[in-house]
Amino acid sequence: MTHTRNRAPRLTVVLTAASVMVVTNLFGAVSAHAADGPSYPPGTEPKASAPVKIDANDPDLKLVDGATLAEPKILDIKSVIEDQGGEERREDTNSDVKFALQAEVLFGKDSAKLSGQAKARIADIAEEIKAQNAKKVRVFGFTDNLGSSAHGDVLSRQRASAVHGVLDDELADSGITYEVRGYGEQYPIADNSTEAGRKKNRRVEVSFPRTES
Repeated sequence: MTHTRNRAPRLTVVLTAASVMVVTNLFGAVSAHAADGPSYPPGTEPKASAPVKIDANDPDLKLVDGATLAEPKILDIKSVIEDQGGEERREDTNSDVKFALQAEVLFGKDSAKLSGQAKARIADIAEEIKAQNAKKVRVFGFTDNLGSSAHGDVLSRQRASAVHGVLDDELADSGITYEVRGYGEQYPIADNSTEAGRKKNRRVEVSFPRTES
């Protein structure tokens, strides 16, 4: 099924540094580190591995007596592309693709009923899932911190289920396993003290593995 819609101009917002190895100095302290980032729902944390192994017994390594090397780590590459209005956000890492759609472009206020425009946007995401040949898809709903936590949990789950329903129709007989959850006000990506931040936090995220090259 093919859908067409007018897209807002896209703006590349973030391209984080890649391939940064975290090592220790001669006293075992960390000499390079990444800035604190957002928390992630369970099972969606970025994963990466070091490109080379370091032999702790190499005689050319100069360490003070009793010091040992920490496990090497490499930061994942992440690119973020967002509509200028912030309605749709795409994050690409080495291993995953994640789409975040603001609730306002999918649903009415305090509603889990999808609009016609929303279904076209979700169908576009389904096309990307097909292109990546993904077999596991996560659909997570989130709200801001207004109202009760219990209401946010229920509404976010209902909205995630609504998006899942469209994806399931678009990707019928694809052998995909879905994980559908509502996290309510947990895991905000913006400041809940402003309406602009709360708007970003009211969202549904669809994520899935990238095709290995």
